[in-house]
Amino acid sequence: MPLDPTAAIEITGYVWVPDFARGFVRDTRARWALEEVGLPYRMRLVDFAEAKGKGHRALQPFGQIPTYSDGEVEIFESGAIAIRIAEQGSGLIPTDPNGRARAIQWVIAALNSVEPFLLQLVFIDMFEADKPWSAGRRPGVLEMVRSRLHDLSAALGDKEWLDGKFSVGDLMMVSVLRQLHYSRLLDDYPNLAAFVARGEARPAFRQALADHLATFDNQPRQAQERAAS
Repeated sequence: MPLDPTAAIEITGYVWVPDFARGFVRDTRARWALEEVGLPYRMRLVDFAEAKGKGHRALQPFGQIPTYSDGEVEIFESGAIAIRIAEQGSGLIPTDPNGRARAIQWVIAALNSVEPFLLQLVFIDMFEADKPWSAGRRPGVLEMVRSRLHDLSAALGDKEWLDGKFSVGDLMMVSVLRQLHYSRLLDDYPNLAAFVARGEARPAFRQALADHLATFDNQPRQAQERAAS
């Protein structure tokens, strides 16, 4: 689905990020949800300085992306955005109260019960590997990550998706687990590795990722240099 500059829905993203972050910035979660439900949208790109500025903080008090606006609702946080998108379209969230609650439950589980542990490991491996405390801290963090992956693997079992049918909960959980690609940890949990692969094989995800990556290819070098400074 090509971006529509006249679309009511607007998502913010970065004009530039380092190579290692490309494909993992959280605007991909909003883009994926929009592709799944077939809603047109436009992007508003900001650099790191703009994201921390007063104007953007009026939308996102922590100076991060993405933010979401559709003319009626203006929100931040990728989980809240994904739920809003799911409720605006069809196919990402069940209409019955129990199914809807369970889908939202898995969004919150991905962001609260899984991602914080994974990010501790990511930060140690990518940003703190040279720190004197890193080597001693990593085994304990890795043990916590494995514990969470073990529990999630048991909950998924041999199901294709977490609650039987693909939902916004699966979208968010796949988005969170993808952050471990660099580590090969998911190789130890074949059902989780297959779960992520199924999510990444969805046409909506592939389109969202392609559009996200194209953002950086299409920016003039001067814009990239300003964003990085």
